[in-house]
Amino acid sequence: MLITGPDNALATILLAHGAGAPMDSAGMTGISEVLAGAGFRVVRFEFGYMAARRSGQRKPPPKAELLQDEYRQTVDTLAASGPLIIGGKSMGGRVASMVADELHADGRIAGLLCLGYPFHPPAKPQQLRTAHLEALRTPTLICQGTRDPFGTRDEVASFSLSPSIEILWLEDGDHDLKPRKSISGFTAADHLATVADATRDWVARVLAR
Repeated sequence: MLITGPDNALATILLAHGAGAPMDSAGMTGISEVLAGAGFRVVRFEFGYMAARRSGQRKPPPKAELLQDEYRQTVDTLAASGPLIIGGKSMGGRVASMVADELHADGRIAGLLCLGYPFHPPAKPQQLRTAHLEALRTPTLICQGTRDPFGTRDEVASFSLSPSIEILWLEDGDHDLKPRKSISGFTAADHLATVADATRDWVARVLAR
């Protein structure tokens, strides 16, 4: 695990990585730093297949359904003393969303934070990964780029999603939430700052319920 941010934080955010990049990738490090700057304690972890790559074992990512137990075990190992938000980047957020309701029902987590949710594989909009999101009860914030090939704003508008889900749309952002400055006028740093501010406000509202 990698821990960023103060111990006396408003809440702890547990983040899993995406399918192809480790927990210390530039993207994961960047989002962790801005969330820590917003007052959170951010904990990153790796699934076993990604950890194995560090010793030279080139294991492909398993299906998201097969990673649920690893996420549950990580929550148990972390044993957060205060409010806990779970989530992750892309696949990591998807796995977290699959276990969120059971963990929320017994009071172990307060919410779910997904960064670039993979609503469908790129160029395959018919292969939706949204069935469990239709009845999701856990308070959820999804931060999504408007041109994300895993789910654009126009595509997501047609999905049946639970009212517990809020979506923060980042103008011209891609799957890593990065915009094209020449087109949008925003930088990647701008969007990360927006994510941090929105997450802080959202968590405050969730904890006040």
